[in-house]
Amino acid sequence: MPRCQACRRALAALPLMILCGCATGPQRDPDDPLEPLNRATFQLNDTLDRHIAQPVARGYNRVVPHPVRTAVDNVFSNLGDVTVMLNDFAQLRLMDGMNDLMRVAVNSTLGLLGVLDIATPAGIAKRDQDFGLTLGHYGVPAGPYLVLPLFGPSTFRDAAGFGVDQYAAPASWTRPAVRNTLWGVDFVSTRARYLNATNLLEQAALDRYLFVRDAYLGRRRALLEQGKEAPLPNYGNEEAGPGK
Repeated sequence: MPRCQACRRALAALPLMILCGCATGPQRDPDDPLEPLNRATFQLNDTLDRHIAQPVARGYNRVVPHPVRTAVDNVFSNLGDVTVMLNDFAQLRLMDGMNDLMRVAVNSTLGLLGVLDIATPAGIAKRDQDFGLTLGHYGVPAGPYLVLPLFGPSTFRDAAGFGVDQYAAPASWTRPAVRNTLWGVDFVSTRARYLNATNLLEQAALDRYLFVRDAYLGRRRALLEQGKEAPLPNYGNEEAGPGK
């Protein structure tokens, strides 16, 4: 009987041993020990994106005139500058924080609550910071690469930072109905803006998972080392309707 129990235990542990072996094989990237799990989550996100997010984003581009889409982007960019400002001050980057404060003040007043981006033409540079970078600034390691359901590429450190940034974001301090509406509109607006990035990714990458992972980790390292935003390419708009 003890021998039978030992056999059953060994058989029960076999799937776990296989999974551990996959996660620590000689070809495994040390930054991505959770690759099997991450690939599964990546595939889930990709399926949801293809069947839900992309159709909604294309409809948004077709229905909403370009000036309105630009105004929506500006509003959410202005709200995002608040968390950028808080993280710059948290990193004791006082000049950068004052720059962010000026952006928010100018765009929230002269820019009609952020509908117009007055600060950029005025020479007040837009920056990018988040709490994941703040943690990295103080020496917290990134930890393993992690693909979050719905939210995409991250690391253990950046996932924790994302939660803090969401808590500190101005939209989080509104009523739940308003907050959820703002999050939904922001998601659709952002996805619509980067529809062409998806096309380029599909054309350029043999393994889309590896391409996204390496691009994300490389960019996060560059942001942490340089302490400034690495410029993103301008993919333009996929739909070229009459209102654009």
